Amino acid sequence: MQWDLPSPYILPIEVKASAIDDYGHVNNTEYLRWIEAVSWQHSAELGLDLARYRELDRGMAVHRHELDYLAPAFVGEHLELATWIVACDGRLMLARRFQLLRPDDGRTLLRARTRFACIELSSGRPRRMPAEYVARYGSVLIEENDPS
Repeated sequence: MQWDLPSPYILPIEVKASAIDDYGHVNNTEYLRWIEAVSWQHSAELGLDLARYRELDRGMAVHRHELDYLAPAFVGEHLELATWIVACDGRLMLARRFQLLRPDDGRTLLRARTRFACIELSSGRPRRMPAEYVARYGSVLIEENDPS
């Protein structure tokens, strides 16, 4: 498969009937759910699950989503959603990229980017990332290139 960047973290997805909208394809809100799911799974694999976020009273909250829908997905299809950490300023900001592929034909269905801001969970205010976040997220940080 042709991933935009090397070493993706991948979430396999089987499109369920509940994801289909009145147009007969996956509803755009479902893509956002999948993006959230792969982000949490990847973070948990890095040792930063919700329990750890709560222990440290810090969380990475969505600041901005950008989603480019390139082709539809349909019920019963098997897809793969990849994510990469592409920016971490070591203070407040972290960014992820995403690419959704249909392995059967190698087609990219979606490209997306999410920017997160570190907040103090107890107050909701922006706060500096704990050193643990910088180290763990930074350990998988990759250099971006332009998707073609």
